[in-house]
Amino acid sequence: MPPILSMLCYYAIFQARWVLGAKLKNRLDWQPMALRMLQKKLLGALYLVLSLTVLTPLAGQAVALNPDYPERYTVVQGDTLWAVAARFLKEPWRWPEIWKENPHIKNPNLIYPGDVLVLSVVDGKPELRLLRNEKLSERKTVKLSPAIYSQALERAIPTIPTRIIQPFLTQPLVLEKDGLETAGYITIGVDDRLLLGKYDQFYARGLSENKSGYYQIFRPGVKFIHPETKEVLGYQALYLGDARMLAPGDPAKLEITRSGQEIGPTDRLLPAPEDVPLPYYQPHAPNTAVRGRILSAVGGVNAEGMSEIGPATIVVLSLGKRDGVEEGHVLRIVRRAGRRKDPVQQRNYRLPEEDSGLLMVFRTFERVSYALIMKANRAIHVLDAVYTP
Repeated sequence: MPPILSMLCYYAIFQARWVLGAKLKNRLDWQPMALRMLQKKLLGALYLVLSLTVLTPLAGQAVALNPDYPERYTVVQGDTLWAVAARFLKEPWRWPEIWKENPHIKNPNLIYPGDVLVLSVVDGKPELRLLRNEKLSERKTVKLSPAIYSQALERAIPTIPTRIIQPFLTQPLVLEKDGLETAGYITIGVDDRLLLGKYDQFYARGLSENKSGYYQIFRPGVKFIHPETKEVLGYQALYLGDARMLAPGDPAKLEITRSGQEIGPTDRLLPAPEDVPLPYYQPHAPNTAVRGRILSAVGGVNAEGMSEIGPATIVVLSLGKRDGVEEGHVLRIVRRAGRRKDPVQQRNYRLPEEDSGLLMVFRTFERVSYALIMKANRAIHVLDAVYTP
């Protein structure tokens, strides 16, 4: 339920309780203590009844299906859980709510290429079943087998596109002030090259000991500032690429193995982390009301710019672990158009907020988090608001 609606409901309950309580009090002031105790019980019962009557119907909103949802769908290589859920639902993160438990499947969030999803409506409610390792004939007859099938987690389709977020899962990305000052740095490229790219070799000094011999290259980025409180939330470490050691020493000689943009002298090097398994996200809405802003977008958009952002863009949010935000949280994006001048009255007035899309958090820090825009109804901008859906 939207936070503003919750507030209105509680306010209405409070007002009703206060008004009825005042009227009862005027009539019971002269009565004995026993009647005053009765008043308290009556008001408590009234509060409970109003709470159940007003709030309960709003809390359990039905899952909305897409008008053109398929009755059955076969998962293919390249699918994502979000994309598959979006074929059936208007709100893909509510996928678990329509899942019909299957005794042969331990985790309904793990689906694999070749799985067949069948949607049916039972007692007015949608249910989704999974037929695993089944073959559908031309007559669409299904042969069920009691066998329990095991699948490797690595083969399960990912929740969101891994190729987009993978470079952002192990790098520091957000640091405290001067977090890169003590890191190793590039001095110059071999043959005095200043602008470096993939396969270029260079010299570096001040490198931390690293047994693997692999490093990641960073450049100090923007300072994340909360747009309302002006609190410094962290400092961006802009990822530039990867490098491997060719010859240790001072200076050491390295080669760039991956480059996202041009690299040059003074750019910093940190030891590359060990390979970590790709996390498997379970999209879900926060249990509490969350409100934040989009601080930045990966790709050069900053808080001062008005560049438009679209689907599959990684953004930085003014929300982190301290705000209760966790990986897998889905938030709705709201455009804050601000104030405009009335052409008739010549006075400024505030435009209403408009839903712009959805995003999913995939990495959290203490005061900020990284999210991927999953859906966009209109152009999204830096400083747009994000809320609990």
